[in-house]
Amino acid sequence: METWLTYSPQDFLLFSERVYWRLFELHNAELWPAQIPAVLAGLAVPALLVWRPWWAGRAIAGILGLAWAVAGLAFLPRYATVNWMAGDLIPMFLGQAVLIAVLGFAARALVPSPGGARRWIGVALCLYGLAAPLAAALYLGRGMAGAEIFALTPDPTAIVTLGAVLAAERRWPAMIVGIVAALWCVASWATLATLGTLQAWLFAPVGLALLAAAAVSRLRRSG
Repeated sequence: METWLTYSPQDFLLFSERVYWRLFELHNAELWPAQIPAVLAGLAVPALLVWRPWWAGRAIAGILGLAWAVAGLAFLPRYATVNWMAGDLIPMFLGQAVLIAVLGFAARALVPSPGGARRWIGVALCLYGLAAPLAAALYLGRGMAGAEIFALTPDPTAIVTLGAVLAAERRWPAMIVGIVAALWCVASWATLATLGTLQAWLFAPVGLALLAAAAVSRLRRSG
């Protein structure tokens, strides 16, 4: 027992921070120029939340479903080279893609709300999910080559998904879509915090956005 107490969480990781971020550099180099349509697709989500054409919910579901499938099939196999558990998550990502497609098209789960604070919190969270990982990569000296990109990597994909969920008109079907995204954010935060990187703080505003949206919903019900 005394021996176990000498271990820290870092001792159970199979990779270092340097190895982890090197994965993204290799990933981006291999997929270039897929980053261009990926970023444009990501920007389309908050644009659709603001514009709200009649087909917005289905378009958002299509974008997010494809993004989860790409992130699962493109990034997780590479991540599995340093973290064997990542390979086991591929079916979960593909299942999430199917779930988004089914609920988004059949149940209209991601149709944007016509107004209210929750919608704008969702729009802000989408923009944050697209921009914050890029800004963090630049600030921490990794450059654009080591940045996390929507659809090509899980973190921005999960954050943008949560933004779309918060902005949705039908909260309960949307919340089902948000379960896997929220779980991934928690898992990624735990990994980054264990690595000791400042980028773990990237998830703090995500948690604040979720709490703010919950508070807005509670105020509306009590009012």
